[in-house]
Amino acid sequence: MLDAMKLCALVPAAGRGSRLGLDRPKILAEVAPGVTILSVLSGKLLAIADHLNIIVAPDAADLIAAAIRSGPGADRVSTALQPEPLGMGDAIFRGYDRWASAGAIMVVWGDQVFVSAATLAAARDAHRGAPRTVVIPVVPLAEPYVEYVFDAGRLVAVRQTREGDRCAPGGLGDVGAFVLSVAGLRDAWLEYSALAARGGATGEINFLPFLPWLAAHGWTVTPLPIGDPREARGVNTPADLEFFRAEFSRAPVAKTGR
Repeated sequence: MLDAMKLCALVPAAGRGSRLGLDRPKILAEVAPGVTILSVLSGKLLAIADHLNIIVAPDAADLIAAAIRSGPGADRVSTALQPEPLGMGDAIFRGYDRWASAGAIMVVWGDQVFVSAATLAAARDAHRGAPRTVVIPVVPLAEPYVEYVFDAGRLVAVRQTREGDRCAPGGLGDVGAFVLSVAGLRDAWLEYSALAARGGATGEINFLPFLPWLAAHGWTVTPLPIGDPREARGVNTPADLEFFRAEFSRAPVAKTGR
């Protein structure tokens, strides 16, 4: 278990690679020869976090565990199972026993291969282990898939295209990374999820609307502005995968954290 001064990184990675035309979990997709999304994210996160917990689907657990064992820092990486695909909130708390006594968690979605090491370090530093605090790196996007709406400095809404919401052109999107205080977080999630409406399109209890709920219940939710909108792009389609393969081929330094 981690002590209260530690940071645990979490990567929900239960997604399949079928939409990418792969026969393996998405997180094992190669973005360069011998370089996977897993190896890129692991390198960035183990540089700033004390432990890394990866949430996996049962049918992918062995493949991902083997990949972890073959990479650096394997002694600081663990996995947790998400038996059913019930959404990101459910996935995050599947690893609770690994991070329950940490000071903070850094959640990074398992397809955000281009979030930079500098952004992750800045988010960690902005949080500084503060109680009841969330830090969200954000960037204006021409067509945000998710939009964060702040009013007088407080997060009041999160709009999600996948649930049928309309996001404003030029609105603030995220880069798939979040830093959250641990103390009180699980109790807050249980309270929220007991009352939250399921998404109209996905039927899930979504994690992102939990963030304005936290803001309305005494938590500080701080946006961290960043400058590169490419960091917001995830690997969701074959076109995304080809985009990142081209980016990595042009900038080999990105393989180790940019």
